[in-house]
Amino acid sequence: MSVLSQQKVAFIGLGVMGYPMAGHLQRNGYQVTVFNRTQAKAEQWVQEFGGSWAASPALAAQDAELVMLCVGNDDDVRAVVYGEQGVLLSMAAGSLLIDHTTASAELARELDAACAARGVGFLDAPVSGGQAGAQNGALTIMLGGEAPHFAKAEPCLQSYARSARLLGPAGAGQLAKMVNQICIAGVVQGLAEAMHFAQQSGLDGHAVLDVISKGAAQSWQMENRGHTMLDGQYNFGFAVDWMRKDLAITLNEARRNGASLPVTALVDQLYAQVQAQGGGRWDTSSLLTVLQRQPANKS
Repeated sequence: MSVLSQQKVAFIGLGVMGYPMAGHLQRNGYQVTVFNRTQAKAEQWVQEFGGSWAASPALAAQDAELVMLCVGNDDDVRAVVYGEQGVLLSMAAGSLLIDHTTASAELARELDAACAARGVGFLDAPVSGGQAGAQNGALTIMLGGEAPHFAKAEPCLQSYARSARLLGPAGAGQLAKMVNQICIAGVVQGLAEAMHFAQQSGLDGHAVLDVISKGAAQSWQMENRGHTMLDGQYNFGFAVDWMRKDLAITLNEARRNGASLPVTALVDQLYAQVQAQGGGRWDTSSLLTVLQRQPANKS
């Protein structure tokens, strides 16, 4: 076991992403203490992977060299960082806070300043790759922060990353994740429209997918969600509720920086329609259902 792998690590948040990510750390020899709002989930994690659980974020972070967060949104991050039992209460000078939550760039800059005031390093480090990527240790991590902090974190991040890259100062990781979600929104809507067109034309959508996925139209979404989309199966990953949270962050940032995102804004509203029909927990490929519910446009 290497010296690096003996580091004490705290992991806060054991959702569909955090649970396997923390597991990879423990399996790679890190001494991991977890915290989760639902204690039973933390106890289950310890039974599966070993390590230990703590009754509060502050207790989990005590003596940890690296503290990872993977929670829901900006408010959740602030609660586990600044709250009465937040991690900053117990983090020692020289330790490092890494936020894997998809949150705002504004929050990342705020956390960077708050950590610096206590002699703690900070990296914003949102991830892409979904639940499967987390389970397989094949996530893409987009990071913002200082190079020495990234160098300290990188060996640990490799426990569950296929790729991890520092893209600029604090906030750059969150901005890059927004770029990622803009791309996904447009591609999924294009795929949904294509499959709807194929269905309306009387084509065998599965056969069409098999052909066009070998050409320039190929994408991860087509390969992984095209056939399940056609079959009306929408329980394969990233939920619409979370996508709308991410797109709201993205559109707010666009208003701030002057970027024009007409397609992203449209797709956000289409996802609102999915939510209205009870599909908030469906995966993002469920955009097809909106098109299928609309009256046929025949002249």
